[in-house]
Amino acid sequence: MQTAPQTTDELYEALRENDRRPYGRTRTVTAEELAETAELFGEPVPLIHALLELQEAYTYGSEPRKSPVVFARLLNLFDEQPGVFDDRLRHQLFWRFKWVANALRSLPEVPLGSLRQWQTEMRDRYEKAGLELQPYYGQAYQLAAHVGEDTALAYELWAGRTRSRLSDCEACETCERALYHLAAGDDERALRAWEPVLAGKESCQEEPARSVSYALLPLVRAGRTDEVRRLHLAGYRGCRRNPSMAGEIGRHLEFCALTGNEARGLELLAENRTLFDEVDSPLSLLDLLTGVEVLLARVEALGHGELPAAGFPGRSWTVASLRAEVRRRADDLAARFDARNGTTAHTDRRRTRLDRTPLLESLELTLRPRTLADVAPATAPAAPEPAEALPGSPAELIKRARELDEQGHPDAHACWARLRTLTTDPDYVHPDDPEAGPPARLRADLLEEEATLAERKDAHADAAALYEEAAGLYEDAELAGHAVIARASAVLAGAQAVPPRAEAEDAERAVPEGAGAEGADPQARTAAQVAVFTEAHAELVRLHEQAPGIAPYLQARLLRLRVSAHGLRLQASGDSEHVAPVLAEAELLFDFATRHGLTGQIAAARLLRATTHAMAGDLPTALADADGLVEVLRTDGPAWHLPRALSLRGKIQLGLGDAEAAYASLSEGVRLAAEWPAESVDTPTLHGELAQACMGLGRTDEALRHLTRSAELELRAGARFDAFCTYSNAAQLSLDLGRIDDCIALLDSLLLEPDVVDGELDDRLVAQLRLTRARALRTGDDLKAATAELVALAAESAGWDDDPGSHAMIAAETAILLGEAGEFTKAREVVDQALAAHARDPRYEQVSNALRELARLQAQQHGPEGLTDARAFLDDAGRVADAARTVDFKAHGRSLDTALAYEHGRINAYAGAYDEALAALDKALGLLGEPGEDPHLAAEWAECVRLAGVVEGVYLERTAPALARIEAAADRLTSLGHSEEAESLTGLAERLRDGE
Repeated sequence: MQTAPQTTDELYEALRENDRRPYGRTRTVTAEELAETAELFGEPVPLIHALLELQEAYTYGSEPRKSPVVFARLLNLFDEQPGVFDDRLRHQLFWRFKWVANALRSLPEVPLGSLRQWQTEMRDRYEKAGLELQPYYGQAYQLAAHVGEDTALAYELWAGRTRSRLSDCEACETCERALYHLAAGDDERALRAWEPVLAGKESCQEEPARSVSYALLPLVRAGRTDEVRRLHLAGYRGCRRNPSMAGEIGRHLEFCALTGNEARGLELLAENRTLFDEVDSPLSLLDLLTGVEVLLARVEALGHGELPAAGFPGRSWTVASLRAEVRRRADDLAARFDARNGTTAHTDRRRTRLDRTPLLESLELTLRPRTLADVAPATAPAAPEPAEALPGSPAELIKRARELDEQGHPDAHACWARLRTLTTDPDYVHPDDPEAGPPARLRADLLEEEATLAERKDAHADAAALYEEAAGLYEDAELAGHAVIARASAVLAGAQAVPPRAEAEDAERAVPEGAGAEGADPQARTAAQVAVFTEAHAELVRLHEQAPGIAPYLQARLLRLRVSAHGLRLQASGDSEHVAPVLAEAELLFDFATRHGLTGQIAAARLLRATTHAMAGDLPTALADADGLVEVLRTDGPAWHLPRALSLRGKIQLGLGDAEAAYASLSEGVRLAAEWPAESVDTPTLHGELAQACMGLGRTDEALRHLTRSAELELRAGARFDAFCTYSNAAQLSLDLGRIDDCIALLDSLLLEPDVVDGELDDRLVAQLRLTRARALRTGDDLKAATAELVALAAESAGWDDDPGSHAMIAAETAILLGEAGEFTKAREVVDQALAAHARDPRYEQVSNALRELARLQAQQHGPEGLTDARAFLDDAGRVADAARTVDFKAHGRSLDTALAYEHGRINAYAGAYDEALAALDKALGLLGEPGEDPHLAAEWAECVRLAGVVEGVYLERTAPALARIEAAADRLTSLGHSEEAESLTGLAERLRDGE
């Protein structure tokens, strides 16, 4: 709280603002400050409101020791001045007797006699006030269940009574009834009782999240796995990081442990690590710790006790050490409750949970299924597994590696990896064998392999340096042919590593002064890239001409590098004049490889030729080439080229619109790729392309699986940026498909990754993930969380000086959410930021949409009193539309001018300015023109006519002209085949005739 309220009006506004905050320390501290301020006014009613807010903050902030103290002050005020408590305040006071009972029950230091004494106090107060006693009997039952007494009679005395105004909400009572049946071992009856809550028909602040946490295991036991998956995702989101729902989080952790989702359990534990320090309720903490222990015990039983785990602050924990600490603390808490209650109920319940065995070996919960191996600390990647066992002696291993490398066989990578390990051992002795050659040659071989792997990760500058170093060593070993290949490889890697900025500077200087840099810069860069690859090709030809006597397989590699240089030039330019040189070089490679029987290079030449035709847009020729290549590879090999050929064919088939054929090709490619080391096949790309084919066939669930599989493979390969981009696409797809819980769970998992938390991942990519999450939260009706996320994003993106357009878009979207929440002052501030950023990098449609929507919300929520502010938003939208018109901007939907005129009509109608509304709607109809055959335009036109008819016929009471307008429009729509739109108008006409 920056400034203490100076008046009671300011105090009430501060209380309302604090009520909008999430429960936690910020809200609690502010409530404490407001209560202190309220006392200074010397008026009982403001103080009562402040104390009620403070007790709520303590109750839902998991501080049960403080809640009864605040309530005692309220009760004293009521006893001293009952007249100042109106009906609402009196209802609040008697409702909170239950809060105090819950708080006292959760504190083992409060004697059992004091708990019973409080219940007696509650009963006496209710009877004196003439209130029904069902809430009292509810508390008596809950105390009996807590202590571990026979609950049958207490349950009947409560559940058999009619509900009253002070009874717990129906959702909470439903949960208590279900838990009674669950404790009796009757899963089926418990689930029947829970049905309305789990189906979303009954809810409150803590429901259905509380019920879901208890229902998870019974649902699994009942075999309702699809339902339990959905409820886990939604239910966990309802309690995550919430101190007052620590026990519910513990049960979600237990559920993960018992369904083969131990890795997700550790992830959720990390997300809620602050609860170890924040939860001040011993009963909630006991519930949480028991769930944590179930998870940790399961992880340790699976042999992962040394994994790091998120635990109590102040030190680092492993699974094993944290489990021991959790067990000690939880045992102590259970013993304290049992000592207070005079039973063994809490120890027994803890033992029952800890003794449970897994219910399922595996239950896929999220779009990102992970294992404990996936959450282990990063280690050096495992060496690829070869198809055949590796030779034992270094000499034989070197020989095998070079033979396989000459063939281009993928198993060469495993040999080189093994040799790298051997040679780094201090005791390694190079074999004295002529075939093994000198140590310098082996070092060169290993450097060349390292460079190849670097290239596959797009680390072209590193690769070029490694190739150059290898070339020098080959020369020292008097292997001229190998040196040429290494140097040629360095040339091509260097060309891909060169940033075109320097080469583009001269081209940019030729751009006329005042011309937009947006158009010149890409052209200059393209020209620079073309020049770099042209020069690289010339250098490759020179190197080839200077090495006439090298072995055929080395010459073929040189020819392949030449094709690649021209191919990269074509890829950079997209210019058709660069197609023929690529095909000519590919033909040289094909002819040479055919003469010398180099099957791997024959396949490579055909693959490059088909790829070139595809890049040139000649898809039928590309497909014919790919078909031929696949058939040759099936019969003659080499088999390791087949997944790549199938990938190319599938991509071409997608381009031709044949999703069924593409699906078949890509599915086979994925299956065959599993037979080869990951280094030889781009399996992530195969899965990504297969996802596209699935989307073309309407197999959306399968598409999501392939997208997430592609991303996880990219993560394992160390391509984290690409992986997060793919995951971002999967999240957006799940949002588009309406799978809101899946989308949010996936993004929550990604945003917990260490490089995201530590700020090491690209900030714009992280912002995109958060933006998608905010949109998913909004779609899922969690407006509060969505607004908080977007407000934070808007503040961060304000500093993106290099990308004001993105800030304009984010700020515009944020302003709409603030408007929906009724916070128009903040919405005005944020939309002004959007306008300022838009002036630097226009986002006409997004900014105009936001301004019009804010105008609508202002008029809708405030009526005539909001008309001035609403019109101010529309004035800004008008200026945006004027600017868009000057640059001939075309909106994706209706024009900005048409949308603006319609919105003028709508907000004037909301505000009761009906003549102005009708004039604006007539203008909108004029801008829309005739509906024609376009169904979207017809729908907009019909809606505009409908609203004009309502304004004219209902509010202005001009029935005859309104009927004429509506009936003519309906006839027009019917004649054009828009029967559904026409029906909406004829229905309105009938109501007008009937005088409704």
